[in-house]
This record gives sequence, C-alpha cells and structure tokens, in this order.
Amino acid sequence: MASLQEEVRSRRTFAIISHPDAGKTTLTEKLLLFGGAIRAAGTVKGKKTGKYATSDWMEIEKQRGISVTSSVMQFEYNGYRVNILDTPGHQDFSEDTYRTLMAVDSAVMIIDAAKGIEAQTIKLFKVCRMRGIPIFTFINKLDRQGKPPLELLSELEEVLGIDSYPMNWPIGMGKEFFGIYDRFYHRVEQFRVEEEERFLSLDENGEIIGDHPIKESDLYTQTLEDILLLDEAGNEFSEERVREGTLTPVFFGSALTNFGVQTFLETYLQFAPEPQPRLSDQGEIDPCSDLFSGFVFKIQANMNPAHRDRIAFVRICSGKFNRGMSVTLSRTGKSMKLSQSTQFLADDRSTVDEAVSGDIIGLYDTGTYQIGDTIVEGKKLFHFEKLPQFTPELFVKVSPKNVMKQKSFHKGIQQLVQEGAIQLFRTYRTEEYILGAVGQLQFEVFEHRMKNEYNSEVLMEPMGSKIARWIENEDAVNDSLSSSRSLLVKDRFDRKVFLFENDFALRWFQEKNPDIHLYNPMD
Repeated sequence: MASLQEEVRSRRTFAIISHPDAGKTTLTEKLLLFGGAIRAAGTVKGKKTGKYATSDWMEIEKQRGISVTSSVMQFEYNGYRVNILDTPGHQDFSEDTYRTLMAVDSAVMIIDAAKGIEAQTIKLFKVCRMRGIPIFTFINKLDRQGKPPLELLSELEEVLGIDSYPMNWPIGMGKEFFGIYDRFYHRVEQFRVEEEERFLSLDENGEIIGDHPIKESDLYTQTLEDILLLDEAGNEFSEERVREGTLTPVFFGSALTNFGVQTFLETYLQFAPEPQPRLSDQGEIDPCSDLFSGFVFKIQANMNPAHRDRIAFVRICSGKFNRGMSVTLSRTGKSMKLSQSTQFLADDRSTVDEAVSGDIIGLYDTGTYQIGDTIVEGKKLFHFEKLPQFTPELFVKVSPKNVMKQKSFHKGIQQLVQEGAIQLFRTYRTEEYILGAVGQLQFEVFEHRMKNEYNSEVLMEPMGSKIARWIENEDAVNDSLSSSRSLLVKDRFDRKVFLFENDFALRWFQEKNPDIHLYNPMD
C-alpha cells in the first residue's frame, strides 16, 4: 500500500485559464478522454447533436455554449492522479476563477493562435504571477491560420512579462499544418496520419531520419531555421524557473482535432509541481503532515436539481481524508463528521472514501460552510489565507414576481448568494433586496437559475454602477447620512455599506464626513 507521501507526490492539481473561445473547455474534454474518464468528447459547439462538454453541466451553459462556473474533474493517467479545474473564461465570472486559482498548484494557459494574448488572459495571468503559480502554455488552433509562432512567443514575453521555452514547434499552420517538431522528445509528430506513422525520429543533428517528402518542402526548411534560432538565442529550459513561475513551457497543438494534447499532458505531468505547502496564520502547512486540513474555495447549489443539494468544494492541503472522520470548522470552533463526501466528473459524482493533499472533494452542505472556511483535524486550529472577494460594481433591486412565492424566492437568494458570484444587500430602513455583481451576465445567470432551480420568477430593477465602500467605525454612521447619491445599506453579515453614485459623490462624502473611515475589502 502506498505511503501518504507517495500518494501526495502522485497528485497534480491545475486550473485551465484562457479568454473565452480559446478552446479551454475543449482541451479539458480531450484530457479527460486520455484519462479514460469519458468515452466520447462532446464539444461546446455541438448543440444540435445534444452533446455538450462534460465540464459545462449547468443548463444555461449548454444553451449558450460558454462556461459560467468552475468545474472540477478527476482522472488517473500514467500513475498520476489529476485534478482539473475548468474555470469560466467570461470576465463577469472573474471572482469564481480567482478563488479557483487559490486551490491549485499550477495553471495551464490556453492561447488562440490567431488572436494571441487577449484581455481576460492578461488578468488571469496576473493572478497566477501574484501567487507564483507555475504556468504551462498551450497555443491552440494550429489547424487554422494564425499569427507566426515567433510573433506569438514575443507577444507572450512582452505582454505578459514571462520568459518562454517552446517544448515543440509547429511545422506550417492552417491548411499547410504538417505537425510539430518536438524539441523535448526529439521527434516530429505528424498531423492527421495513422497512429503507427505518427512519430518520425530525428538524428543527432535534429533532422528527420531517412527519406520523407516533407524534407523537400520550404515548411521544413523554415522550421529547421526557427529551431536553430531558438537553440542559439532562446531561453534555456530550467525546471526550477518553471516551478517559480518565471518561465513557461510552451506547447503548440489543436485541441479540437486532438493533436498535440497527449504530448502536452505527458510532459506537463513530468514538470508540474506536486501539492505544495500552504500558508496559514500558523505558518506553512506541510502537505505530507499526518493531520488532515483543507479549505472551502467554492459552494455550488443544485448540482443535482432533483435533490436541491449544495456542495462545498474543498481543496485538501494536508493529511488524508477518510469518510466519516471528525474535523473542526476553524471559523466557529464547531466539531463535525464528514460522512457525505463526493468526487467529481463535472456534475457526475461518486462517493469518495479516501483522498489526500492535492485532491478536491465535495462535502454535502446544509448551510454550514462559507467560502474561505478552513477545516482541520485535531485540536490545533488555524486558518488558511483569505480568499479574494471582489467589490461589486453593478447593482439591481430584486423582488419576487409572485408575492405568493416568497419562500422559494428567499431560499433561492440565500443559496445563490452563498456561492459568492453575487452579493446581497438590504436597504437600511425598508429592507428591500439589492444584488451587487462584477458583471451583467451574473444577473442573467441569477435570474435564469431562480426560475429554473427555485421556481421563482424575479423582477430586477437596474440601479446602474455604484461604488461600494464598507465602514470601519460603524457606530459613527446612522441612516440620516443616507441619500440617493450615498445610499446606506447592510450586507448579508449586517455590516453597514455605502453605495456611492460615482467618484464625485464618494469624494464629496469624505470631505463632509472626515471622521467616517471607509474601506474597500479588495485593497
């Protein structure tokens, strides 16, 4: 039987990040295919066939063909246990993605070869850099015409400020795409050929051994020139720098046609870090220590609408999880038994009896957990570092369309707010409900889910953008300071918050009330 240390070392836990439509969910599907987790990959585009991506399980995702919530998938490959977290690409769901990045040890960044580095990729990359997360880059859609590979590399280095090392190099592109020149495995991998013809060996000079028609082409000559340039002027490969997050290994391929994906997966597993120590208020927590610990990075309601269940997603940070074990919730000091636990393939769940550091498990939640909660085995309590919470920028007043359905309206709001994508406020005097979000799409998803999952149609009255500021010295504030330009509300924890109409209203308020100390939780 494997020791705890051996089990932990076999774990690889990563998030896939990209701009929408770069091919993130498609790559996830193909990785699951290699892991034997699914038999046929349903692409996001295939709506008419009734096939949808495994990681897009929510009804609205199937209708729109986008990911709006992080999915967790697990599979085994070549002796490794892989945990993939597929994140929403849409910027309105950045907060879910940011929290997911707190639960992984590395990230795979997908770039569309035709579009290069896009806005959302830059944002997500910055979070990875801030946390020192190792980043592996997959440049996708080589079967279509795109930017020249050298241009993509320089864009990667200049825009993102990270050094790169191409593990392979494309031979042609689009209609002329022949395959990839694999610098790491010292071979050429051919595109769209029979399996037994897929790889061509290279001699000590890096040229294809024997006769092959491609050797006569300009594409091949150009590739050899590029490889020579990379060998002489490019960055050196450094495993240490990859782990520090200052050098990204770059892979070229096509997720949709399943080309270059297996090569990427096998190389990634070699160089991606195993579970790393985690910071807490009691210092670093060793992943191989005997006592179990973990933190909740996501709560999802209604993964099984028939049971109206809620699942708290937990990243295990140390020790071993055993179903039925007793742990303590650090926030409350309350002891509890973890008897209902699951592992995932998107919304397909099975009971999990054991798991170790690096694994992601789901705990059945009746309202016990909050995002960011730490759970610990033993008597020594501690808290893992706080998860980011965004300050909402858009606000709507919300009420039930049918006043007879107040119960389902309140239940729906309470559960969806606990997932963290939207924030709930109440007006100070009249207790009207106000929702705050980072982007408009979150309101649309909220409205859709309230109707479909809670049978509660809602009325939403837009309030426009506001600047939300919390108050350090709440006792100095009363509702006489509330106005249309500086509306006083309470958040779901009953803390007082001002919603300012604009920057001018905020500055004017601060000048008039210098004794009131406002703050933004993101600062």
